[in-house]
Order: sequence, then structure tokens, then C-alpha cells
Amino acid sequence: MLHASNPRAPFTLSSMQPRLTPPDGKPFIIHVVVNIEYWPYDQLTPRTIVIPPHGRSHVPDLPNFCWSEYGNRCGMPRLLELFGDRRLPVSASINASVIDVYPELARQVLDAGWEFVGHGMHQRALSAEANEGDLIRAALDRLEAFTGKRPRGWMSPGWSETFETLDHLSDNGIEYVCQWVIDDIPTRLVTRNGPVVSLPYGLDLNDSVVYAIEKQSSSEMRLRMLETIRTFAREIDRHEQPRVLTIPLHPHLSGVAHRINFLAEIIDTLAARSDTVFMNGSQLLDWYLSASVRE
Repeated sequence: MLHASNPRAPFTLSSMQPRLTPPDGKPFIIHVVVNIEYWPYDQLTPRTIVIPPHGRSHVPDLPNFCWSEYGNRCGMPRLLELFGDRRLPVSASINASVIDVYPELARQVLDAGWEFVGHGMHQRALSAEANEGDLIRAALDRLEAFTGKRPRGWMSPGWSETFETLDHLSDNGIEYVCQWVIDDIPTRLVTRNGPVVSLPYGLDLNDSVVYAIEKQSSSEMRLRMLETIRTFAREIDRHEQPRVLTIPLHPHLSGVAHRINFLAEIIDTLAARSDTVFMNGSQLLDWYLSASVRE
């Protein structure tokens, strides 16, 4: 007896997806997502750059806390300046607690016009929460109270999900998610309240994987992006199907001094192309939902 690979996203080869009409005739869609997080000083950090002495984790974990704290203090101004100078739309995947812990930072992100995307309350896996549904609702309520808009999108901390996460998200009005990294164009996921759209994201094109896990050189993201551009451009021409290139960033990784210039080169290379359009999450969702299918 054959079984589906998963209960949420029926399997389809990317080459067999229905044809989508590109937005404004531009088939190369760029989605920049900046993950803005709070790593509590009095808790174990979600990830480490410095191995604890004798391999024993401890609190406070000062060097690893400072890794994230530096990103919010110094990396975020660089990212805000980079995208602000170029007037490009950005999605801010943000822990709701950032609003209270880093109020000046949250205000600058809001004033910059970035779209706020749910990213949990703290940087902690959803499976670790006592009541996942309550946590999701509380995080979205806090973002709505601050921005005046109910978030339409969600990116789970650390790509984490339980078997019920998508249902909880749809219960709370979420229309798109980013943690299902399964295609280069949006796809629909099954929930008990109808479909939620999965927007393309990045695993091996994610600065967290490239720099924090693989510990690659500072220029590695630029190399991978340039090769992805080559491949996507060829596929767009051959299959007449748009492609979405998502650039997932973290201020403590891509916002540091020895990487920010490589990121700027990537963004400028993409912006200079005649076939690219930058969109935030809601713009990308609205295009996908309204795109006509070619016969």
C-alpha cells in the first residue's frame, strides 16, 4: 500500500506545477527575511559559537548571549541601513518579546516599513512550549497590538513544528508560513481550516546554516547566491515558470562587519537585473493567490 510522504503537502514535482504568471512580467522574485530574536540572558542559548568549558552548558552563557546581543545592537543598524538606502521591502520574522526587550529596535523596524512575521514569543522550539496554541495566539496578539495589523505570516523558531502547529496557526488567522522548505514557488498546505500557503525559504541558503552550523568563510553566501541565480535564470527561461529566491538573514550572522559587504554585493547584483522584483511575504502571497494559470 502506497502512502503519501506527509499529510500536509501532496507531493508534486516542481516541473509539473501549474504555470504562474510573473508579477509585472518579472519572473525572478526576491524575498528578504530578517530573523530578529531574543535570547534570554538567564536561559541556555539556542545555539553556540563558543563551546562551553569542559563541554558543560551553563547559565549565564555570556559569550553566546553576546553573539546574539551584538547582532541586535550592531548588526541590525547595518541591515536597516542596507535595505533602507535601497528602498527594498523586507519581512521581519520577529520574536514577539523583542517588542518589550528591545523597544528601540522594534520601533525602527516598524518605522522602516518591514512586514512583521510571527516567530514565536522567544527563540525556543514550539515543542518545548507547555501550550503551543496559547503561545502562538499570545505572540500574534503582541505583534498586532504593536503594529496595528494582525500578522499574516509565520516562521517557527528553528523551523520547529509539532503535528498540530499548522492547525493552531490557521486557527489564528495565519495565511502563510516559511518553515516548509519544499519548493522554489509557493505551495498550499493542508490544515483543518483550509489551506495555508508555504512560501519558499532557505536551508542551505540560510546564513544560520552557512555560518553558524557549517562555519563557512564570510564569502560563502555570495558564492551560493550567485550559483543559484545562474540556475534559476536558466530554469525560468526553459520552463517559463517564476522562481522565488528567499534570503534568510540573522543580524548576528550577516550583520557583522566582515559579512555585510558580501551581502550588499548580492543585493545589488539582484537589484540590477531586469527580471527581478523584491517582495515581502504578504506581497508574495497576494501575487501567488491572484496569479493566473496558463493553459
